[in-house]
Amino acid sequence: MLTTVGLLLSLSLPSLAAAPTYSATYLPSNLPDHTEEGQTGTNRCGTVANQTSMCQNAYMNAVDDWCVWAPPQPGPGSGIGETERVEVSWCLKDGYGTRLIPDGAVTGAHWIVTPDFVQVTGAVDMTKLNVPAGDEGGELDPHGADGNGNPVGGVVFSSAFGQLQQIFEWTNFMDGQLFCFRACNPKGPNAPGYCQHIYDVMGCQWNMPGNYDAGFTSCQADSGEPMGVYGGSTWHQGDGATPAAHPAPATRACTTLSTVGNGQAVQTSGPASGLSSVPAPTGGPSGRSTGVAPSGSKATSSSRPNPSASGGAPNLAVRGAGLDFTFLSTAFVVVSAFVGALMVL
Repeated sequence: MLTTVGLLLSLSLPSLAAAPTYSATYLPSNLPDHTEEGQTGTNRCGTVANQTSMCQNAYMNAVDDWCVWAPPQPGPGSGIGETERVEVSWCLKDGYGTRLIPDGAVTGAHWIVTPDFVQVTGAVDMTKLNVPAGDEGGELDPHGADGNGNPVGGVVFSSAFGQLQQIFEWTNFMDGQLFCFRACNPKGPNAPGYCQHIYDVMGCQWNMPGNYDAGFTSCQADSGEPMGVYGGSTWHQGDGATPAAHPAPATRACTTLSTVGNGQAVQTSGPASGLSSVPAPTGGPSGRSTGVAPSGSKATSSSRPNPSASGGAPNLAVRGAGLDFTFLSTAFVVVSAFVGALMVL
C-alpha cells in the first residue's frame, strides 16, 4: 500500500522524467557566497575582473561573451582531470568578477544558437589558462560523481534564450588546445539529453560536433540528435565499438567577426598562430595585468643609450676634437716656456 508520501512521489515522478524541474534558481544579484557544500571558490563574485578571482560563475551569451572552466593555479598537477572539482571561471568579458581569458589566447570560436541549446567550439592556448601543454583534458558538468558538479558549486547563466537566467544543464570539455561548451535551453523538452554528461572520455568533437577551425563566427543551427542517441537506440560509453560522432548541425544566417577578446590590454606582436602572443602590461588598480615579462624573455629599457641613434657619432667627434685641442694647448705652453728659457741664457 502506498503511503501518502509515496503516492505523491508516484504522481510527481512521470512529470519529472518528462521535464525536470529545479527549485534552486539564482541570478547573479542573489547568489550566496557558496551554492554547494565543499566548494573551494565563490559565487558572490562582484563585477570587477581580476586574474586571481575564485569566481565559479560562467556565462554563455554570444560568440564574444562566453566563459570556460580552467584551473586556479598553474603547475604540473593542474590538468583538467586533476583539478575538475576546483576549476574557476575564465571569461572573454569584464563585468562578471571572473578571470579574463588573455587576448590572443583564443584562435577560433564558433557560436551556434539552436532551439535546444547554444554552443561554442574552437581552439585556445590553454597554457594561458593554467592548463599544462598537451593535457588530455576532461569534462566539466553540473552533476559530477556526487551530484555537486565539476567544479563543485559551478553555476552557469545565459541570456541567449531571452532574459538572463540560470542554466541547469550544461557541459564543457577542455583539453590542451580545443574547447567546447554547450548550455541547454531550460525550457527545452530534452535539456538533459542535449547536455548529456555521461560521455566524459569522448572529448569535444564526439560530444559537440562543430567548427574547430581558426576564425570567429556566429550562426543559427539545427539541434541535431543528442550525443549518444542514434535513432531509437542509445549508445553508452564502454558498450563495444564506439559509433561515429554525429555530423555537425547545419548552420545558417552566419556572421563573421575579425577577432574576439577582452580588450583590456594591448596585444604584442607574435607568431602567425597567435598562440604565443602576450598581452602588454596595462597597470592600473584592476590587477588584470602583472607586467611580468614572458618566460625566457629579457626586459629592455627605452632609456638605454643607442649608439646608432641620431647624434651618437657627432658626440664622439666632439669628444675627440676636445682631446686634440687640449693636447695642442699643452704642447704650445711647453714650447713657449722652453724658448723663453733659452732667451734668458
